Amino acid sequence: MRRPGTLTAIAPLVLLTGLVTGCDSVAEVTSPGPDPDDTVAALATALASGSFDDVALAGDDPARVGRQWQAITEGMGDVEPTVTAGNVQEDGDRATATYSWSWPLGAQDWTYETTADLTRVDDEWQVAWEPALVEPSLEADTVLTATSVAARRGEITGRGGAAIVSERPVVRFGIDRQKVPSPDAGSSARRLARLVGIDAAAYAKRVEAAGPRAFVEAIVYRRGDAPSAVAAYDTIRGAVALPDELPLAPTREFAAPILGTVGDVTAEMIEKDPDAYRVGDQAGLSGLEARYDDQLRGTPGVVVDTVAEGGEEREVFRVDATDGEPLALTLDVDLQQTAERLLADVGPASAIVAVKPSTGDLLVAANGPGNDGYNIATYGQLAPGSTFKSVSGLALLRAGLTPDSVVPCTTSITVDGKTFTNYSDYPAGATGRIPFRTALANSCNTAFISQAGRLGDGDLADAAASLGLGIDHDLGFPAYFGSVAPPASETEAAADMIGQGAILASPMAMAAVIGSVQAGTAVVPRLITSLDVEKQDADALTPSEATQLRALLRGVVTSGSGRGLLDVPGPPVIAKTGTAEFERDGKVLTHAWMIGAQGDLAVAVFVDVGSSGSGTAGPILEAFLRAAR
Repeated sequence: MRRPGTLTAIAPLVLLTGLVTGCDSVAEVTSPGPDPDDTVAALATALASGSFDDVALAGDDPARVGRQWQAITEGMGDVEPTVTAGNVQEDGDRATATYSWSWPLGAQDWTYETTADLTRVDDEWQVAWEPALVEPSLEADTVLTATSVAARRGEITGRGGAAIVSERPVVRFGIDRQKVPSPDAGSSARRLARLVGIDAAAYAKRVEAAGPRAFVEAIVYRRGDAPSAVAAYDTIRGAVALPDELPLAPTREFAAPILGTVGDVTAEMIEKDPDAYRVGDQAGLSGLEARYDDQLRGTPGVVVDTVAEGGEEREVFRVDATDGEPLALTLDVDLQQTAERLLADVGPASAIVAVKPSTGDLLVAANGPGNDGYNIATYGQLAPGSTFKSVSGLALLRAGLTPDSVVPCTTSITVDGKTFTNYSDYPAGATGRIPFRTALANSCNTAFISQAGRLGDGDLADAAASLGLGIDHDLGFPAYFGSVAPPASETEAAADMIGQGAILASPMAMAAVIGSVQAGTAVVPRLITSLDVEKQDADALTPSEATQLRALLRGVVTSGSGRGLLDVPGPPVIAKTGTAEFERDGKVLTHAWMIGAQGDLAVAVFVDVGSSGSGTAGPILEAFLRAAR
């Protein structure tokens, strides 16, 4: 007899063999006996949970069966199956039940069916336990194991498709527990930890807690980067060096604050998105690696094997990994490395940013070692000093000045009780009543401040917006475009004219400023090639304004504070130097800036503490422009 698959209760069939009459006779009732549905349902619950206490087992102990179920399924990790009872075939005192299994294994569920044999003993249906109830091909002393198949992480590429983050050879140093007796594992771990310079106590604790077949990693080096002393690892019992590959940039420093890192997922990540992450997964933890992790990570696969007692394996299910998709950037690998070499010996915090004015492509975003990992290049919020005169110069041109207008360059000027002066080595021959072009070329603070009254509310901010400064955009990475807030006082308005006061900018923003002058239109930097960045509404730079600004900034190189760039080979260079005073630990110090453009290249150089823009930042800018040819 074939029974339906749904396990709803079925009322017993009652057969009446006689009629009820006025006599004392009673109808005789016959029952077909108990049906197996309750036992079938109880077994479905047990197969999913591993607890067989409520299952009538044929000559077997529920506790023993539970232990065997645990041994069979332990290798599946923390994945929990769903088991559903299906059709029941009943034939007298025997019956078979079909069970549908589903294991959620990442991108695809592993599904199959098993069959249980039941026997009716007296008024009870009993189940005959066997490992094949869990998976149809299992035999005695055979278990299931699920092994994750890692997806190849998508590469991060740069200009021209050059590899930035790609699989690069590394060496993993650690303790192989199979190669050292348990009593000696802690001692070996401490020796290896001291050799590679990590916390010995913490590493020993991890090694001692690991399983007898585990490899416990201590440190990873790029191939060829391991200190010579680490070669002594082979004198330590159980210590091994395993070759491997990891997604890495060309160097440890390469755009590190922007690219970010990849590592083991954290408990917080797993709790927040348990469908995406599992213990042991690798994922982006910071920077672009984290923001674009869904794209780069891909989808891991899984292989399920049956493993016999002797170690023989047989594959029963596989889902191949889906590799991650690449992320294309505009960074120029060679120029980025050139910039980082130029900053390598700069003690204070520093940055170099280079932009391609014709497209806005961000070619370089280099942070110096003094930044302590902070991304000053694109996200620093700093007073730009006299490099901002590119902006205030445009505002004054719009207010009626011309390059030949005469302005007073005095040794000092006082505004509302605050005295402003020129920088300490300002040329004495460039004071007095001088043309505006000379004031900008030599960066005369007092001349610019004297003209602040020409500007109305918002004029300075409008000029900044025309040069790409002060208008935010989502570029797909941390980017600060600067701020030109309304001045709170006359003193602040005066300081704003020379890039101090309330004016803030990042090196990226100032590279965009001089790039906009060079291009004749507002330049918005772009780093992620797949992300379209729309320009915000702003007063467009006119051809006449662009021409005048380029001439004024060329004067900085030919006859002003940027004369060190005059003999750089190639197209004419335009530039602007800058210093910005700030106070730290009770001392007045100066930021050193220089921005420049040559051909289709615009560059900003920043050094946190320096003598002057021309003296500190200038040589770095010159070296970069020469190397970029």
